[in-house]
Amino acid sequence: MSKIAVIGDRDSILMFRATGVEVFPVEGAEEAERLLRSLAGEGYVCIFLTENLVSDLKPLLEEFAARPLPALSFIPTGAGSLGLAREKLKHIVEKAVGADILFQEGAGNSE
Repeated sequence: MSKIAVIGDRDSILMFRATGVEVFPVEGAEEAERLLRSLAGEGYVCIFLTENLVSDLKPLLEEFAARPLPALSFIPTGAGSLGLAREKLKHIVEKAVGADILFQEGAGNSE
């Protein structure tokens, strides 16, 4: 069975326990980096990180981007979204189809 983890501040991630994924609260980026490296070595296939950790882990996340697994995804904290998950999805779609078809200005307007 594939293993899925969530890393972030306690208040933002504890609710994920109800979904059956493993939850790993951290106090800061240094602890998150150690934990991310450890979980990747333990065969986790998907790891969610709260957006507040992303800027401090940027070099490590770029290192992991070259690997097929684990898949990393960003989730907002309890304080709200920084838009990083949306920006990452936009970049992936642009790379795949050569254009911004999801979030281009005016998309979805019926006028």
